[in-house]
Amino acid sequence: MAYQQTLDVHSRGRGTIEITDEVARIVRAAGVAIGLVNVFVQHTSCSVVLTENADPSVRRDLETLAARWAPDGDPAYHHDNEGDDDMAAHGRNIIAGSSLTVPVGNGEMRLGTWQGIYLWEHRTISHRRRVVVTVIG
Repeated sequence: MAYQQTLDVHSRGRGTIEITDEVARIVRAAGVAIGLVNVFVQHTSCSVVLTENADPSVRRDLETLAARWAPDGDPAYHHDNEGDDDMAAHGRNIIAGSSLTVPVGNGEMRLGTWQGIYLWEHRTISHRRRVVVTVIG
C-alpha cells in the first residue's frame, strides 16, 4: 500500500522550519501500521533534514557549518543567476540532501526522542517550497 500527499511550506529565508507534525499527520492518514515514510523536497536550493529538535542552537550552528561548506558569493562560482546565495544554496542542498526516510511502526514514525524533521531553506529570501511525503507499508 502507498499513500502520498504534498506539503506547501513557506520559508522566511535562510533557516529551518519544523515539519514533523505535518509529516506525522500524513503517516496517520495513510493508515499504515508498519512501513516507511519518505520525505522529499522538489527543489535544489533547500533540503529536508533530520536533526535535534530540543535545542535551537543546534540548528543555528548548522547554519554556521553550512556557511563554511558553501559560502555565499564565492568568486569561483559561475552560477549566480539569482544572486550571491544562488550557487551556495545548491551546494548546501547537495551536502544536506533532498530526501530522508523514516521507519513507521504501530502507525507512527519511529523517531528518536530528540529528532525532528525540518525543511532547511538555503536561500536568503522567502520561498514557497513543495515537500512530497510518501508512506509505504
